Amino acid sequence: MSTVAWILIVLLALALICLAMAIKIVKQYEKGVLFRFGRLKGTREPGLRVIIPVVDVLHRISLRIVTMPIQSQGIITKDNVSVDVAAVAYFRVVDAVRSVIEIENVSAAINQIAQTTLRNVVGQHALDEILAETDRINDAIRLILDRTTTEWGLQITLVELRDIQLPETMKRAMARQAEAEREKRAKIINAEGEQLAATRLGDASDIMMAHPLALQLRNLQTLVELGVDRNTTVVFPAPLMSTIGELGNFLAREEAAAAEKPPAAGGDGTTAPAPAPAPAPAPAPAPAPAPAQEHRPRPTVA
Repeated sequence: MSTVAWILIVLLALALICLAMAIKIVKQYEKGVLFRFGRLKGTREPGLRVIIPVVDVLHRISLRIVTMPIQSQGIITKDNVSVDVAAVAYFRVVDAVRSVIEIENVSAAINQIAQTTLRNVVGQHALDEILAETDRINDAIRLILDRTTTEWGLQITLVELRDIQLPETMKRAMARQAEAEREKRAKIINAEGEQLAATRLGDASDIMMAHPLALQLRNLQTLVELGVDRNTTVVFPAPLMSTIGELGNFLAREEAAAAEKPPAAGGDGTTAPAPAPAPAPAPAPAPAPAPAQEHRPRPTVA
């Protein structure tokens, strides 16, 4: 093969290499930033783009939202409780030129500033606020990061606290507190139920006093309920309180009648005095002891 042929082959290979270096493809979710001899020449939209090899450098910047986990941070809360908090941040590039010129490594920079901001913001809140007001804390962290990263051409779209690790002693204390709170609510609900039941029973008693037959109907209903299961025991409910009241009234009438009975009157119309009580009989004297008789022998007759 002649020398001319070898030269042509080499030139063709160099042309192919230069063409490969000159053709760049910018994807739909990217934007190209072109530098020529180190100076900014502008941006390139998605599609097939041709640059000058060796002279031009094209940086392709992704415009998609990036998810960045923020590793767990040991934080002391406002009420001196040590917790470990992990979070996740979502950001995207809104200015491709600034993201290339203003900052060297976007991911590393956001990761470091996110960790610092997370410690500062969470450390300003008490433990109860961290557990109950996570939305407000997320918004505060996002606003602080967004103000810082705007100069870098980035936008923080969302920050979420992902995990909050509490000490075991604190977990047990919170469990006891929650149990006591549930017991308190149970007692309050029970007391309210008793009050409502007492009120309803009072209303029912007023109705039964106004309608005496209502109590008898209720007694019959109770008998029907007892006889559903073929029970051999027969129960006859009686108005116990009214029976006791009637018995008390009867005894009171008897005592009043005995107290009002008049004494017997004399022949002249005057009230005979009550006979004096008879004196008690004197005790009989004890009999004197009989004299001892002397025993004499009877004489014999010849």
